[in-house]
Amino acid sequence: MRTGPATRAGQYAALLAYLVFLAFPFLWLVSTAFKPPRELGSLHPTWIPKDPTLANFRQAFDEQPLLHAAFNSLLAALGAALIAVAVATPMAYVMARHRTRPARAASGWVVVSQAFPFVLVIIPLFLVLKNLRLIDSVPGLVMVYVVWALPFALWMLVGYVRAVPVELEEAAAVDGAGRLRTLVSVTAPLLAPGIVATALFAFITAWNEFFFALVLLKTPEKQTLPVVLTHFIGAEGVADLGPLAAAAFLATLPSLVVFAVIQRRITSGLLSGAVKS
Repeated sequence: MRTGPATRAGQYAALLAYLVFLAFPFLWLVSTAFKPPRELGSLHPTWIPKDPTLANFRQAFDEQPLLHAAFNSLLAALGAALIAVAVATPMAYVMARHRTRPARAASGWVVVSQAFPFVLVIIPLFLVLKNLRLIDSVPGLVMVYVVWALPFALWMLVGYVRAVPVELEEAAAVDGAGRLRTLVSVTAPLLAPGIVATALFAFITAWNEFFFALVLLKTPEKQTLPVVLTHFIGAEGVADLGPLAAAAFLATLPSLVVFAVIQRRITSGLLSGAVKS
């Protein structure tokens, strides 16, 4: 159906307004990170700093252990991504290739589980980790991140598996390849882009997560970067705005870079298998 010029103009205007709405917080964060204190307290703020400075970045690193916190976040995010993908890949293959009632029920449960709020699961997870003596530890946090990332990782990988033609596996079986050889030599290489995209998505989720890390990690040396950012806010709720903006800007960069790499693959994974071949 063709649309008229007025409709297209309205669509473009709505899209532009939405992009501005999404970009505003990040652009203001960048602007604040480079402003000197006198501009931060100005009654007439400007988008572009009149006298840009790196003092906020130096102060942020001096006041808080950002590098150590970033290392903790990296360990937790990498561990969660690798374990979630290792667990989700065989599960996704079974659910995609064997469309039985249990597989369909599992798919439905995956979708429903995404609606659970953090508060609903934090108490059971806390009790489990307490019994395992993993409270206030990065491995315990990794376990929580795996549980939280697994449903969406499974959902993505099911789409990627369904996009691989089953005829390729049947042809390999006719040529004498066993099930394991077929999975390793035929299916796995075709799933590699989807596995990488899923792992990167799990990494982003764990890198940006705040609530679980705040509840489970109490020792300052074990806290992740999102939790350490709250230390720039004083006891009376007054934020050290310049260093906070500088630290938040640095913490946001890895997520932006990773998401820029995988955003197309995430979309293709969600849509894969939606159309029958």
